[in-house]
Amino acid sequence: MEVLEPLEIPAGETKEESGQAQGIAAVPAEGAAESQAQAEPESELDKVKAERDQLIDRVARMQAEFENARKRGERERAEFRDFAAGNVIEQFLPVLDNFALALKSTGTEQQLRSGVELIVKQMEEILRQMQVTPVAAVGEAFDPRIHEAIGSVERDDLPDQHVAEEVRRGYKLRDRLLRPAMVRVAHNSKQQSE
Repeated sequence: MEVLEPLEIPAGETKEESGQAQGIAAVPAEGAAESQAQAEPESELDKVKAERDQLIDRVARMQAEFENARKRGERERAEFRDFAAGNVIEQFLPVLDNFALALKSTGTEQQLRSGVELIVKQMEEILRQMQVTPVAAVGEAFDPRIHEAIGSVERDDLPDQHVAEEVRRGYKLRDRLLRPAMVRVAHNSKQQSE
């Protein structure tokens, strides 16, 4: 085996530069090949990191848009409720005005009663326009879906389990029950014994 003497490299030159200057092809060192191999995965890693950062940013923006849309929807629903409530209240203000006038009146008891009856008719008309209807009660068969029984009464003139008295009127909005009618149900002992 032949022993090679080390090359002398003038100060300031690298091994590669001195090899090129002497006409010797520079052979990349093992470290250079590894750094090139590492450069490719690092560039792939950088691409993946950039893509990840874009996706994270996109998700954050979508979450912010969703939250804004949710808040906007809540605000619009609240505004709609206020608008609808305002329309209903506006229709009942004349009724309230008439009650105030009735309280200020100095007429007889009969005049006051007829004034209150007119106010009740006015209120019923407003409810009818809003498609609010009273629940049928007296004389009807007891229906627990629309009637609330608070007691029973002995009655021979009505069939058993029919509404005998209405204590508090019930109301429906179109087909939806707003409140059940509070009733007393007839108990007919003659009909039960037959």
